[in-house]
Amino acid sequence: MSTNLYETLTKAPEPGRPLIFAFHGTGGDERQLFQLAGQLAPGAGVVSPRGDVSERGAARFFKRTAEGGYDMEDLSRATAKMADFISAHRALYPDSPAYGFGYSNGANILAAVFLKHPGLFNRVGLLHPLVTWDLPQDLDLSGREVVLTAGRNDPITPWVQSARLIEDLQRAGANVETDVHDGGHELRDSELAALVRGFAD
Repeated sequence: MSTNLYETLTKAPEPGRPLIFAFHGTGGDERQLFQLAGQLAPGAGVVSPRGDVSERGAARFFKRTAEGGYDMEDLSRATAKMADFISAHRALYPDSPAYGFGYSNGANILAAVFLKHPGLFNRVGLLHPLVTWDLPQDLDLSGREVVLTAGRNDPITPWVQSARLIEDLQRAGANVETDVHDGGHELRDSELAALVRGFAD
């Protein structure tokens, strides 16, 4: 495990306060969500990595073959690497619960890690995720808090995919709070408000 696997902005949590991992969207960087992460819970720490894949100069966390099409081999690589990175940072603050949130591609890498290693996070926020793979039938997310947001007219994340993911997460036992609007892939204030509620004590 190593905390140095990505270019990262960090802030230490106050004693016993959450450690929040923030994952940017395609073309973002470690600064995109850093300030927002620090505002989600008083005294929280922040770990905000920059994706290690470049798509025509835009940072991402794993490769894709087309819009909505993933390089599943690279997603597997990225999931393992990110899980190690998260574990290393968690080990620095063993008394802090771990929260994570991500937007678009950041939500996708967070979902991949969370679904494979649910014990790494106490709460997650998935903002416009696109999970294209099937969840394991024996997945147990009991006790995990999930905020999931989506747009019914999102051209990148089809609503049918979001609705399926919501059902799958609930079936696995997660407590899922949703914020769904009639817009597209943009983040709206109602989504951020749902994230704040989901990360509140």
